[in-house]
Amino acid sequence: MRANTMTTLIAIPGSLRRESINAGLLRAAAEVSPDDVRVEPASLRRIPLYDGDREAEHGIPASVQKLKDRIAASDGLLIATPEYNNGIPGVLKNAIDWLSRPPRDIARVFGDRPVALLGATPGRGGTALAHAAWLPVIRVLGMRPWFGGSLQVAQARQLFNGDGTLNDAETRERLAAFLQGFVEFVRENRR
Repeated sequence: MRANTMTTLIAIPGSLRRESINAGLLRAAAEVSPDDVRVEPASLRRIPLYDGDREAEHGIPASVQKLKDRIAASDGLLIATPEYNNGIPGVLKNAIDWLSRPPRDIARVFGDRPVALLGATPGRGGTALAHAAWLPVIRVLGMRPWFGGSLQVAQARQLFNGDGTLNDAETRERLAAFLQGFVEFVRENRR
């Protein structure tokens, strides 16, 4: 491993809400990241619903291609997943489905890419079920999940300001430790 090399992580929130607590969690990750780590936020707002007819007629949308290229150029992927009805959010699954098209691009975009799951929810149960539901998707895409830590933030509305800013010191510390562990995993396994 080369010392002092910038590590770039693409950070995808699983919600479209402007004040999304999961997007806020990823913004906080950027704030607490080490100086040699760049956490780059991504948005799913411009990704349309997947439609095989649309793909056949028009190809991959520009918004999808741009995100595919960003992920392919990154060192790792942070996915902040809400838990909707004990599962994964449709908007995030839809984005991953688009990002895996055409199938020949899966290895370039996802293959052997380090990925860490984290999540926040207003409920008391955390996001454990959503995390578990993501594992088959991560596996089939050939990503390398980091199991060295877990960050599931329950009752998160109390920990964020109205604008989605994480204001809880203990959660920020947990997030910093989680991010540090994932960055070490990424660097140990750098391609």
